[in-house]
Amino acid sequence: MSAAVGFIGLGAMGLGMAHNLHKQGFLSAVWNRTHAKAVSFARETGTRAASDLPELAALSNVIVSCVSADDDVLEIVDALAPHLNESHLFIDCSTIAADTARAAADRLRQRGVAFLDAPVSGGVEGARDATLAIMVGGEREAFERALPVLNAMGKIVTHFGATGAGQAAKATNQIMCAGIIQAVAEAMAFAKAENLPLDRLIDTLSQGAGSSWYFVHRAPNIVKNEYPAGFRIRLHEKDLKICRAMAARHGVQLPLIEMTLVHYRRLIEQGYGDEDISALFRLKNGLFEAAAKSARKE
Repeated sequence: MSAAVGFIGLGAMGLGMAHNLHKQGFLSAVWNRTHAKAVSFARETGTRAASDLPELAALSNVIVSCVSADDDVLEIVDALAPHLNESHLFIDCSTIAADTARAAADRLRQRGVAFLDAPVSGGVEGARDATLAIMVGGEREAFERALPVLNAMGKIVTHFGATGAGQAAKATNQIMCAGIIQAVAEAMAFAKAENLPLDRLIDTLSQGAGSSWYFVHRAPNIVKNEYPAGFRIRLHEKDLKICRAMAARHGVQLPLIEMTLVHYRRLIEQGYGDEDISALFRLKNGLFEAAAKSARKE
């Protein structure tokens, strides 16, 4: 059976993902909480803007959602469930707790609907270019059915195991992102204090052992002191709180998570919560500026 995809959530990531599904001929309709976004997308692509979730279900046999929070996913699942049946497949690409993914799967299983948790990584660039890494949990049969749809959005698609395994893999990724952006922000603040030519530094170090996706793609923003939202601080804060809770079940508190959450809370309180996480540079640079100011007073 060919896939007719109804897409939910036209945010920073979802917009590019929906465009790629449209390019591959899978997209049947879109729905967004702010309906004007769905209407604009429909006008641009010629697809349908569903007026509500029941209409989206009627137009689709595969539902793909990419929304911000656990409660949003469960709200969507509860709204859609009465209008779905065993012919439907639900793929959630949001970043949520593994327990929330399992709860969503349980609710849909009562309707005979297969559910996959399939969070993504790769930033807005990956969403735009269909080069996302997609981490999937759920039944193998459902995964095999979903592969054409997932391959339309991502470059690497991996099945990690039962429901919730995709979210566990994504949580691992989010911890890594915290460490990398901490290192990039700190190193760039150090380089600036050393009066290095930052553009040339980026060109050189991007080819070195310490390079990373975040350094290559986000260090140039640091140089410009502009932080357009590729991955918003407040969203990574939400994800790291999920990681913290998962680690706590093992009786462990991870210092990197705790430190980054403290830093994000400071940035949010200063009004930077909707900036990209590379804005962590603001705090690191502030350390050097404060030290320089103190030295001048002495």
